[in-house]
Amino acid sequence: MKILVTAKRVVDYNVNIRVLSDNTGVDLNNVKMSVNPFDEIAIEEAVRLKEAGVAEEVIVVSVGATNCQEQIRTALALGADRGVLVETDEDMQPLAIAKVLKAVVDKEKPELMIIGKQAIDGDNSQTGQMLAALCGFSQATFASELEVADGNAVVTREVDGGLETITVKLPAVVTTDLRLNEPRYASLPNIMKAKKKTIDTYTPEELGVDVSPRVKTLKVVPPSERESGVIVESVEELVDKLKNEAKVI
Repeated sequence: MKILVTAKRVVDYNVNIRVLSDNTGVDLNNVKMSVNPFDEIAIEEAVRLKEAGVAEEVIVVSVGATNCQEQIRTALALGADRGVLVETDEDMQPLAIAKVLKAVVDKEKPELMIIGKQAIDGDNSQTGQMLAALCGFSQATFASELEVADGNAVVTREVDGGLETITVKLPAVVTTDLRLNEPRYASLPNIMKAKKKTIDTYTPEELGVDVSPRVKTLKVVPPSERESGVIVESVEELVDKLKNEAKVI
């Protein structure tokens, strides 16, 4: 079985985000970039399935500028077999990414696609669902457990009311939640081996996909600073402030 996973390039989650002075976006100058944490979980799960003998090959895909090769190399060092970079300088949005991934799926013919449930930059949580719809595949989102056997995937999902276990037929798209696994660290020998692994490069035009942005960002601003709180002496005073100052009741 062949598994396809994704590795989106995002600002590292430990970095303090700064907005550009002209409010056109986020300042990326000299900022540490990493693999999206939810994609790291997807990569780890795919590698574990390969180590268990369920899968034969793990392919990692990234969509973006040339420097996305860094994140692909990271995934290769974690155990993926080869990479695919769809190179573009466009502002990639969920539907465009899903269309590109669909083109890669048509080319590679994987039986299982494991991707992060969302990226920590846009927080859209849309690409996996769109990919499944475009491909006509089963989907299981927000997975906290995954078992693959006999042409099916048994997935425990994290839902508002608790946990839900479903069985979907392969091929399928599974999106990962935080509790699915704990990603490993890449060892130095594997980092060196990753440098020799293959990365195939395409453009959206070569794949026949239009990735023109459908949504325009008008302005990016940081969240407003919170005002300091006050201590009230009684319930009556609290109700009065909520009613007359905060005007929330």
